[in-house]
Parts: sequence; C-alpha cells; structure tokens
Amino acid sequence: MSDTPPLPAFSTWPSFPFEGDFRVKKLDDPVAVEPDRRGEGDRECLSCQTPDDAYIWVGERWRVRAMDRPSGLPMVLILETRSHYDLGDLPNLLAAELGVMTVRLERAIRSLDGVARVHVNRWGDGSAHLHLWFLARPYGRLQLRGTFLSLWDDILPPISEQRWRQSLAMVAAWLADFEGRPVAEPPRIEWQAPASFASRDAAAATDRAREADRAREAEAAGERGAWTDAGVTGSESSQNALPEPAESGPEVRIPAQRAGLADDPVDPVDPESVSPDRGAGLPDRASGYTAPTPRSEG
Repeated sequence: MSDTPPLPAFSTWPSFPFEGDFRVKKLDDPVAVEPDRRGEGDRECLSCQTPDDAYIWVGERWRVRAMDRPSGLPMVLILETRSHYDLGDLPNLLAAELGVMTVRLERAIRSLDGVARVHVNRWGDGSAHLHLWFLARPYGRLQLRGTFLSLWDDILPPISEQRWRQSLAMVAAWLADFEGRPVAEPPRIEWQAPASFASRDAAAATDRAREADRAREAEAAGERGAWTDAGVTGSESSQNALPEPAESGPEVRIPAQRAGLADDPVDPVDPESVSPDRGAGLPDRASGYTAPTPRSEG
C-alpha cells in the first residue's frame, strides 16, 4: 500500500497550471527552531540597504518596487515600508496608511490596459521587512483566476520590455499625483527607427496608394503624348479649335449692334416699327418720361 496521499481537488481546477501524472511530496519533519529571515538576527535587510533609485516610486514612509525584468503577468509590484517593520509591528499611523496605500496601488495597476483584477498577497517567510505583492491578472484570461496566479507568472512568456516600462511609469505617475516622487520613466522614443505607433497595414496601404497615383500619372502622360502626336498641343483641344472658313458660300454680315462694336454707325430705330411690348422702358419723346421696366420677383 502506497504512503503517498492522493492528489488534492485543486489539481483538477481549470486554474491549476499543470497536467499529467503527479504525486504529492513527502512532508519533512518539523524543525525545533525556525531560521532567521532576511532582516532578522544577524541577517542583513536588503530592503533597508536598497537606495531609492531602485524603486519606481518613493514617498516619505512607503516605497514601491518592481522586478528586475518583465514577467508573464502585465504587472507585478511590491509595496514596502521605508522603515524596518513587519506587519504586526506597524505603529498606528503606518497601519492606517497601509490600507490607503493598498487601495491606491491597486487602483493604479487596475487602470492599466488589459488588467482585469489585482491580487494582493502577503507571505513574509523570506524577509522580515514588510512587503505586499500586487499581481495583475490579464483581462479575459479566466484560466488564471485564483490562487495559482503567482505560478502562472513564471510559466507565461514575458511581456515586452517597452510595455513593461511604460506601465511602470504610469503607475509611478498615478501614485505621484497624491504624494511622493516617481522614479520610473517611460521608455525613450527611438527617433531613428520607424514610428512604432503607425501600423504596418497603414504603411502598406500608403505605399499602394502612392504606386497607384504614379501609375495614373504615367497613364495620363501617355495619353497627352498621343494627343500631341495627333496635332493637339498645349491646352488646346479639338472642341475649342475654331473651324476653318469655308472656301465658298454666302457671306454673313453681323450688325454692329449685335457685334457690340461702338465704332460702327447705328441705324435709327423707327418708332412705328416698335411694338408696344418691345417699347417698354423706352423714353417718351413728348414728355421725356421713361416707363419703368417690370421687375422680376426675387
């Protein structure tokens, strides 16, 4: 009969990150005295010795730091007290501020694109200096829900460093709106490289449009050349060209009045030949009165 205990029920949960054949490890015997954590006894505290430049945001009593490189989750941050305290040793002021800082940092991380939830964890078995973990769960990744999110962080492929640094700067700026000083800065733009905010599809569409314009210009130039070879030059066209005068036919004379030539003599108008309708607006020779011309509405 095997002494190995059966697998727990959570091994069948959708959020459990492993599959296959597993067996539970055998428990070690308990120790009589637990070893000192970092920051206890003779062991030095790394948090107390770390300068502010290693954090993304620093305040008078709190500091926030990140990992040294991107991981699989959108964001993983650690909230620490500046002074060397553990959770149960916090004075009342820091104990009250811990709730404020927890809510503030959770909101800052949740404001990032692609973040659905923020898990807040405190273990404290490695360091005696108080530190709370903030782990962001990606939106839509329902398989990552629950207690195994920290395991998935080491399994998922890391996010891009540019996105990671940009998110760090946004969280730092969010916290700095209340107090403290942001240390993390957004990634610098590489001016010599193509702009990353322009999609490749848009650039390809622009190139295709330019090629189409050049093709149309070349086609139009070919048509103009064909017209020139046919005898049409400049801006002249066959529609605007005047016909050559006929070699024979009756001569047509245009009266000077209709031609608008002021230098030519104008024949006097016979009053008897003017009809009453056509006489509207002509001066009355006897009285000098001019009948008004009817005005159209509008």
